[in-house]
Amino acid sequence: MTTIGIIGAGYIGSQIARKAVQLGYDVVIGNSRGPETLTELVAELGPRARAATAAQAGAAADFAVVTIPLKNHQALPAEALAGKVVIDTVNYYWERDGHIDVLDRGETTTSGLVQEHLRDSKVAKGFNHILAADITTTGSPAGTENRRALATASDHEDAAALVAGLYDEFGFDTVQIGPLAESWRVERDRPAYVVRQNVAELEANLAKAPRRV
Repeated sequence: MTTIGIIGAGYIGSQIARKAVQLGYDVVIGNSRGPETLTELVAELGPRARAATAAQAGAAADFAVVTIPLKNHQALPAEALAGKVVIDTVNYYWERDGHIDVLDRGETTTSGLVQEHLRDSKVAKGFNHILAADITTTGSPAGTENRRALATASDHEDAAALVAGLYDEFGFDTVQIGPLAESWRVERDRPAYVVRQNVAELEANLAKAPRRV
């Protein structure tokens, strides 16, 4: 059985964990405060889930989801995640993260920063432009009319394909943005951010996104 390592147990991480165990995945979830703080969540998730440190979650993972404040991305366990697909849900909130000049100037992307740190992993953008509660409530079977769509971007085709497959299992269509350098199109304050959209609507919102906001 495939094991998903989830680093970050906030709203997004918890919801991805809930849907993953429902679908039959094993989940190892870690955070910066230690596994003892995850007792209640793991009890809710049931026998397919266990708590760990962030490094242990990364080491146990067949693939990983990182969902932490951007300001903490350099604390991600690069060695434990080496060689693995890492789905990056991270968004830039300067009010929380402090101003990051290369992002403010539009010189890189949030996922680009994560990939730079995780240089031996295959980073793909995913689940960053959907409200946490919507992850478990707005999916629908493949072929459903007006099915909700989510975007991904990666420099690695197999990583993007993994995200697309997971999206489909979670109940969403996929729009491929392209490389991580284009992932700014789905970042905060762009037209595609945290709105419900089908494939055509998402493609249109990505196309009209401004480079800087």
